Order: sequence, then C-alpha cells, then structure tokens
Amino acid sequence: MDTPINPIIATHNQTRTPNDRAIADRLATVITNTLPADTENKIFYANPAWLINGNPIVTYSRKKAGLCLMFWSGQSFEEPNLKPEGKFKAAEIIYTSADDINEEDLVRWLHKSVETQWDY
Repeated sequence: MDTPINPIIATHNQTRTPNDRAIADRLATVITNTLPADTENKIFYANPAWLINGNPIVTYSRKKAGLCLMFWSGQSFEEPNLKPEGKFKAAEIIYTSADDINEEDLVRWLHKSVETQWDY
C-alpha cells in the first residue's frame, strides 16, 4: 500500500512546471514508500528532504539542467549513475523527464542511503 506524500511536499511539488511536477511527484512517492516509515520528511533549505535521526539523506531541487536528486552520502554508494556534488560526500543525478527515473536504481540508492549516513 502506498504511503501518502507529506502534504507540505505535495504542495511544494504543485508549484513546479508540469514536467518537473511529474518528476518530483514520482520521486516523492518512491522515496516515501521505500524509506522506513519513521523517516522525517519536510521542506529543508527550501526543498523536499528526508531525514533519519535529524540527518538529511536525500533531497531534490531544480537546477538549470533539470530536476536534481541528491543523496548527502551518495559518493559512498559507489554507483556510476550518481555524480559527485560539492566537496563533501554528496552525489546526484539529473532528471529531465519522469520517464528517466529508473525505480530499481532509485530503490537501491535509497536502501544504501539508510545504511550509509555521514553525520552532518
């Protein structure tokens, strides 16, 4: 059974263009239904984010190239489709269409995000 998306995140997604909203809604649904039920999710630094024990693990935001899905500890996952971001351990992938989302990859990354967390 699908867990509903946090209404605050759903409202945030509604402010996006139709294409970005389709990507954001699909990401939010998969993230919400894959992470443990007690995972906190909220708007964090102006973007939807999921946190475990107050530690941010995954977020998405708009970049010039498309909608960016970022894992704070993503460089530790050793996944070729996630590209390093910034000077810490973050890694990201850019989506330009909801059809670009490979749910099998996404679910695997989400499981790794629970297992591998750097304390920020």
